[in-house]
Amino acid sequence: MRGRPYRRDLLRTAACGFGSLALSGLLHEQARGEQPPRAKDPLSPKPPHLVPRAKRVIFLFMQGGPSQVDTFDHKPALFESDGKNIDFVGVRFGTFGKKSQRRLMRPLWSFERYGQCGQRVSDLFPHVAQHVDDLCLLHGMHTEGVAHGPSTLFLHTGATNLVRPSMGSWITYGLGTENENLPGYITLGPSASKGGPRNHSNGFLPTAYQGTAMGRAGQPAVEATIRHLTDPGRSARSGEDRYSLLQALNRSQRAATPGDDRLDAVIGSFELAYRMQKHAPALLGLSRETPATLELYGIGKKPTDDFGRRCLQARRLAEAGVRYIQVNYADESPTPRWDQHSNMPRHAEHARATDKPVAGLLADLKQRGLLEDTLVWWGGEFGRTPFAQGKNGRDHNPRGFTVWLAGAGVKPGFSYGATDEIGHEAVEGRVHMHDLHATLLHMLGLDHERLTYRYAGRDFRLTDVHGEVVHPILA
Repeated sequence: MRGRPYRRDLLRTAACGFGSLALSGLLHEQARGEQPPRAKDPLSPKPPHLVPRAKRVIFLFMQGGPSQVDTFDHKPALFESDGKNIDFVGVRFGTFGKKSQRRLMRPLWSFERYGQCGQRVSDLFPHVAQHVDDLCLLHGMHTEGVAHGPSTLFLHTGATNLVRPSMGSWITYGLGTENENLPGYITLGPSASKGGPRNHSNGFLPTAYQGTAMGRAGQPAVEATIRHLTDPGRSARSGEDRYSLLQALNRSQRAATPGDDRLDAVIGSFELAYRMQKHAPALLGLSRETPATLELYGIGKKPTDDFGRRCLQARRLAEAGVRYIQVNYADESPTPRWDQHSNMPRHAEHARATDKPVAGLLADLKQRGLLEDTLVWWGGEFGRTPFAQGKNGRDHNPRGFTVWLAGAGVKPGFSYGATDEIGHEAVEGRVHMHDLHATLLHMLGLDHERLTYRYAGRDFRLTDVHGEVVHPILA
C-alpha cells in the first residue's frame, strides 16, 4: 500500500484544492500587474518619502459642481454687469472653440467678510464662514473634462478615461494604514454613476488598496454600513470556529507555495475582514457620542441629519487611524446635487444640508486636536459659469473654480489664486487638478513623482507626467 494516498490525506488535499480555485480567482486581477505588494501585509505602515505635514485626509466631495461665484469667489464686477451680454468661447461638445453671446447673471446671494482674514463668504454658508480663519481657499482651480463623468473620474484618478487607481488607493499604497483592524481607505455614500466604483477603485494596484464603500448614494446614512460586517444567523463562537478552520486551510495552502506574496496579501484580506467584525461595529455607530456632539453636526434635525451623520462618522474613522476618508454629498438621480442648469436657487437647499455638518466637523476636529494632523478637502469636480443658462441656471465650468483645504499642512485664513473679474477663468495662481493631487500627496509625505507602480510595461503615477506642488499654500 506504500505510495498510495490515505483517505484523510486525499480529503485534506482536495479541500485545499477547492480553496486554491477560489484563491486563484481572487489573485487573477493582481496577477495582471507586474509588481507585488511591498510587504507581506500590504496595509502595514510604510515610511513616507518626505517629512509629512498630515497623517490623513477627509475629502468632502460636493458632487455636481458648486458655483464658485455664488459661494466663495466674490466678484463685485459680476454684480455690476448683471444682464449684460458678453462673448464667451464654448467648452461643450458642439460649441468648443466657438464664440457666442451669453448673458451674465449676478450671484443670487450676498457676500460678507468673516474672521480676522476678512475673506468674503456668501450667505449660503453662514456656519462654515465662522471657520474661515482655518481655511485655505484655492480660487484658481482648473481641470479636465466638461461633463460630470470625465471630470469626476479625473478628480478621483487623474485620468478622464481608462481604469486607473483612485487617489485614496494611491495614498494607502504609499503609506499603508494606521489601524490594522480597519481598511486604509473608506468612502461614505458613494454614487454608482459618474464614474461609479471606478472613483474608489484600486485599478491595477493590488486589491488590498481598493476603497471600502460604506452605504451608497441615496441610502439614508442611518442605514449605511459596511456590507456583511455581521452575521446575525451565527453566534460569535461559531464565527470564531469558522475563522480558525479557514486560517488552518490557509496556512496549509501557504506552506505548499512558500514565498508567494500575492497569496499572503489575499489571506491578509481575510484576516482584516475578521478583525473588522470585532472592531468596526462599535466604531461606526454613534450611540456613544454626547448630545452636544450630535447637535454640533445637526444630527436629529432636518435637513442636516443625513450628511451630519456621515461627517461625524468621518471624524470617528479619522480618530481610529483610517488614512483616507471620502464623504460624498451625492445622490442617484440623473442630475447630481449641485448641478443647477436651470434652477440655481436649489443651491440653497444643498447648502442648508451641508453647511452645519461641515462646520461641525471642522470644530470637532479642532477641539480634539485632530485638525493638526488631518487635512480636510472640500470641493466638486468643477465650477459653474458666470453667465446664465436658461432663466436662472449656470452651466459647467472647468476653466475656473474654488476648492478649500483646512488643517495640517496648509496656511490658515489664506487665499491663493484668482479668476478673472467675472469669475469665469483662472488667471492668477492657477492650480490644475494634477497640481492639487501633487500637493495633497506632498503634505502626506509622498513625492508624486516617486509614487509609481509598474504595470503593462510602464511606470504609472497619480499625476501621470504632470503636476507641480503648490508651495505658496504650505504652512
